[in-house]
Amino acid sequence: MPEIKLFNTLTTTVEPLTPQRDNTLRMYACGPTVYDYGHIGNFRTFLHVDALRRFARQSGMKVEHVMNVTDVDDKIIRNAAAAQMPIQDYTAKFTQAFFEDLEALGIEKPEFVAKATENIPEMVSLIEKLASEDIAYKTEDGSWYFRIARFPAYGKLSKKDFDGIEDGARVDVDEYEKDAARDFALWKAPKPGEAQWNTAIGCGRPGWHIECSAMAMKYLGETLDLHAGGEDLMFPHHENEIAQSEAATGKPFAQHWMHVRFLLVEGKKMSKSEGNFFTLRDLLLKGYRASAIRFLLLSVPYRNQMNFTFDGLTESTNAIDRLRTFVDRLRKGSFAEGVNEEISAATKKAAEGFAAAMADDLNTAVARAAVFDLIRAANSAMDSGKLLAGNVPEIEAVLASFDGVFAVLTDRDAELTKAALAWAEKEGKLDQASPELLATMSLSDEEVDKLVAERTLAKKQRNFARADAIRNELLEKGIIIEDSKEGVRWKRK
Repeated sequence: MPEIKLFNTLTTTVEPLTPQRDNTLRMYACGPTVYDYGHIGNFRTFLHVDALRRFARQSGMKVEHVMNVTDVDDKIIRNAAAAQMPIQDYTAKFTQAFFEDLEALGIEKPEFVAKATENIPEMVSLIEKLASEDIAYKTEDGSWYFRIARFPAYGKLSKKDFDGIEDGARVDVDEYEKDAARDFALWKAPKPGEAQWNTAIGCGRPGWHIECSAMAMKYLGETLDLHAGGEDLMFPHHENEIAQSEAATGKPFAQHWMHVRFLLVEGKKMSKSEGNFFTLRDLLLKGYRASAIRFLLLSVPYRNQMNFTFDGLTESTNAIDRLRTFVDRLRKGSFAEGVNEEISAATKKAAEGFAAAMADDLNTAVARAAVFDLIRAANSAMDSGKLLAGNVPEIEAVLASFDGVFAVLTDRDAELTKAALAWAEKEGKLDQASPELLATMSLSDEEVDKLVAERTLAKKQRNFARADAIRNELLEKGIIIEDSKEGVRWKRK
């Protein structure tokens, strides 16, 4: 297996991803702020982190992956107040929804999930350490700030130039201020009605940045092998994590930094004002499959900007159908004994090409293409009766490696769509489901199987009128029947 090499944002070079000890990749990836449902831009990042951890295990590494859940911040406080709910109740709903969405997209749950509200003591201890070095200071209102002028390396990740910064200048917000490189909040003094904790550094709540440093070092030690997140987090969030962590420990905070690029939708920045802002649930209710969404979001390498389009989503759906049809043919086919050396060579080439592409900075596009080249060759061999029994285990091994990363071969789409419809009904949002989807899901799998069996019997009895009527009835409800040498297959649109 080739050595994994990954672009390091800190050094701006592609470098080997090398665990410090025990061949265990200790990685921290920034998780959600649970003030609303996750959108497809969020999930592009989580999916590429998932692909990395899956391939790292294929390469023989162990993985210890920590993801934070920000369950207290300004947006959460505002939204919870507007909903007249305690923040714990407000965030519980969206935290549950987030993990349901991860599961629907086949994203593995990290080994450690750390909620901000459950790690306040660790944050306080880190602030106390910084205060003891006069790097953190307290203001009259009881807030604590990080004194950026005491950390000369500030800006080394984002490559921003902060010469001339004034000691003590600060901005009392936790939102992105790309052009304002000032002291940042570590701890916020309480305001009336806000969630607060009574601690050794005073009453209040944590700033956004401090939580990741405290929780990453709690679970993974003072120097991580890898820190990952979306490119929007590079500054100020990750820059501030480096500053507060390294100022406290005197050690590098992370050896490797991975950032996933932004997502465009139909060529435009995703925003509610543009009408192109989509959660996973929005897309499922439009009738798109979770597996196709996963496959599309992984199709463009993480360092390339991706343009998410509905045409692309249709192509992704068709690609998954080709994959699953091929797997079905391979499992149900009857093959003569022996090995076709030409197919065996193509299988070896695909296996090596897939592994080399994934090891080369997670080039998912080339990795995917290597496997589809094999499928084309194997399908052609099957059509001409030249695929032999000895080729099947070799091909299955390549498909297992492929699915170990892409995770789209197992068909759970109908089950996940039903779950989305059940959620929509519970939330009073069933009117957002497309009529085509509702028609498609009006028949259970068992009912479809029964009609397909009835059509097969009608054909055997040469009752072609009834067979055609069943096909048309199913087609009207979004069920496509495919007759093949291996038997009858059906799928939902």
